[in-house]
Amino acid sequence: MQYIQEIKQILANARQKAYTAINAAMTEAYWKIGEKIVLEEQNGKNRAAYGESILKDLSIALTQEFGKGFSYANLRNFRQFYLTYPDPEICYAVRSKLTWTHHRLIMRVENTDARNYYLNECENQNWSSRVLERNINTFYYQRILSTNAQFPATQIREIETQNIKDFIKDPYIFEFLNIEQPHYAKELEIETALIENLQSFLLELGKGFSFVAKQFRISTETSHFYIDLVFYNYILKCFVIFDLKTTKLTHQDVGQLDMYVRMFDDLKKQDNDNPSIGILLCAEKDETVVKYSVLAENKQLFATKYLPFLPTEQELIAEIEREKLSIKQKQNE
Repeated sequence: MQYIQEIKQILANARQKAYTAINAAMTEAYWKIGEKIVLEEQNGKNRAAYGESILKDLSIALTQEFGKGFSYANLRNFRQFYLTYPDPEICYAVRSKLTWTHHRLIMRVENTDARNYYLNECENQNWSSRVLERNINTFYYQRILSTNAQFPATQIREIETQNIKDFIKDPYIFEFLNIEQPHYAKELEIETALIENLQSFLLELGKGFSFVAKQFRISTETSHFYIDLVFYNYILKCFVIFDLKTTKLTHQDVGQLDMYVRMFDDLKKQDNDNPSIGILLCAEKDETVVKYSVLAENKQLFATKYLPFLPTEQELIAEIEREKLSIKQKQNE
């Protein structure tokens, strides 16, 4: 009955409000505890040794009074939380938006711009703590930034500007496919695996993407063509076409994608849609092809590398830096 569903919704909303209020209160309490710890440490002559003794003594006292949750490690987290957000106004702004688990993960990010990015994305995209942890570990922010090398880190634009490059990463990481190294999977096998892991794929693609079809057929009067993957981004208000290549990028691949995008816009795009975006997902990029093909001038076409495994931190940083350097070199030519 309708009234029963309405009552259930009232209770669900009340529980969510209560949870949010409790979370905000506890997060504020943790910040205040961290502040007290730091101020007390500053009174000691040997701050390192004195600080350690403070945490040990405080852990024992709070555990005896309040039970679990006040271990030495947790108190260090409270202390770090205060040091990360020493301004009370900033703390108040972030305390009620995310869970304490979110904050524990974000405050370990050293780069201030990256930390702010994760704070905003967690709130706007409702990232779970598990998704947040995966994105931090795969340098989600840095991979977005790698396609915007012409902008300082502090100038990553807000969603409202709808800049296409803010929605594209390089490289993409598909470790959730569980493909063994070295990988010899065919394009169709990887394509199928991506769709079978669609939720993880969408999370990796980022904000605004919704799946439309795989092997999307476009027909002309004389021929049929099949596009590997088609998505729609409701923020950019356009279709996004993915062409998957398990080999090194070639100029033929670029020409094919360019044709697909032109055909799609001519035959499928609606009047209220923005021009479609084409992305070549390739196992290896050829910078010469990127430089001398239509990729260099067409702002709707991109070639990005994908990694079917989780790289080491050093490998991923090197990959990102190579991409940023390549973009800067093209801008200076």
